[in-house]
Amino acid sequence: QVQLVESGGGLVQAGGSLRLSCAASGSSFGIHVVGWYRQAPGNQRELVATITSGGRSNYADPVKGRFTISRDNAKNTVYLQMNSLKPEDTAVYYCRMDTTKYTFWGQGTQVTVSS
Repeated sequence: QVQLVESGGGLVQAGGSLRLSCAASGSSFGIHVVGWYRQAPGNQRELVATITSGGRSNYADPVKGRFTISRDNAKNTVYLQMNSLKPEDTAVYYCRMDTTKYTFWGQGTQVTVSS
């Protein structure tokens, strides 16, 4: 059973930065695609960024140029560096891992950006 644990959320002023971490249990972490998603109140959960096992990344348009996803397979951890944060980035951020059979989600971490 895979467990994903997010950390690093918090309250930050507009223009500030945060780095989220997603730590995974399980020995096969390095071969799977991992992504960050977010959900603001009243909105559907949406893709933020994904990264393949080989390090290829993909970003949603609203975060391109401001957010960077990376992974350290030796530490079973994926990161999301968020710079130039805006109030509209306020949401609960979730980590997700897709295997060939299952999808796993973390419990989420709150990011609040004040104006």
